[in-house]
Amino acid sequence: MNWAVKVISNRLFWPLVILLVLIGLNVVAVPDFLSITIHDGHLFGSLIDILRNGAPTLIIAIGMTLVISTRGIDLSVGSVCAIAGAVACAIILSSPTPGDPGVVTVAVLAALGVGLAIGVFNGLLVAVTGIQPIIATLILMTMGRGIAMLITEGQILTVNSPPFKFLGSGFVLGLPIATVIAAVLFVFAAVMTRRTALGLLIESVGVNPEASRQAGVRARGLLFTVYAFSAALSVIAGIIMTANQTAADANNTGLFIELDAILAVVIGGTSLAGGRYSLIGTLVGALVIQTLVTTVYTVGIPPIATMVFKAAVVTVVCLLQSPTTNQALERWRSRRNRVSAISVEAAK
Repeated sequence: MNWAVKVISNRLFWPLVILLVLIGLNVVAVPDFLSITIHDGHLFGSLIDILRNGAPTLIIAIGMTLVISTRGIDLSVGSVCAIAGAVACAIILSSPTPGDPGVVTVAVLAALGVGLAIGVFNGLLVAVTGIQPIIATLILMTMGRGIAMLITEGQILTVNSPPFKFLGSGFVLGLPIATVIAAVLFVFAAVMTRRTALGLLIESVGVNPEASRQAGVRARGLLFTVYAFSAALSVIAGIIMTANQTAADANNTGLFIELDAILAVVIGGTSLAGGRYSLIGTLVGALVIQTLVTTVYTVGIPPIATMVFKAAVVTVVCLLQSPTTNQALERWRSRRNRVSAISVEAAK
């Protein structure tokens, strides 16, 4: 019985349970929800849609996980998505050959360059000037959409470029390219943080920045790195979303995605107080968020109630994961062990 309590106490247990419950609700509403079909060598189905539509959230949540593990937060990711889409579309439209893959490559690299500059700016405010991360990134969250609006001149820039559209709705090896990109970035982040000392250094800065500094850890450099990495991932997510829409919409691209990313990280068990983190947990959290959105439409809940439904489910998951719940389970297990011990003694 103790093994069962340990499993329940695992921080990934309840998110996985909620994920399975949500999938079950979808199966009840749509019996063929789990079916996957192959058309022209490409995979299609509700599960594939969840993986494709949840890819931008996962990509941003990966960077958010590392930022949060340093006791920080990045509220500018949604605005960075909008800026990235605006820069890429503006460059493509300014070219006489928008369908040229070389032009698309230049546009994407330019957007990445802008994103890295934004990440460095965030890192500068946090690491050098000592501004609280929530305030430092709130600056660009507010200003970023204004920058995107200036780039697009307040218009929705529609792009007719097959190579660019491929970045949002194309397929690689039968899978949506957005899913493939998210998987590659997830593996890259996992290898870099769990197979090298980088992850340990990031955790040490999150646990105790001053002690890490005295131990010789370059905390400033790490902060610059995680904020720049977060911004770069936001650019990639923004390019995917913009390419999927084939248009740059400064007002709506990436709107509120920072909240989804933070929720995915928290659901996955990473503490907002910094320190230890779980990329696997973030993956599960992102799947929960996207499956939750899919469930809203599948079971017929009005779209205007999506945020309320999402908040309710996230609240339940967080309560089940809370230290109070874990302590209650530990007390129950201790009490049960004492009762068992007394029963054994009485039987003797």
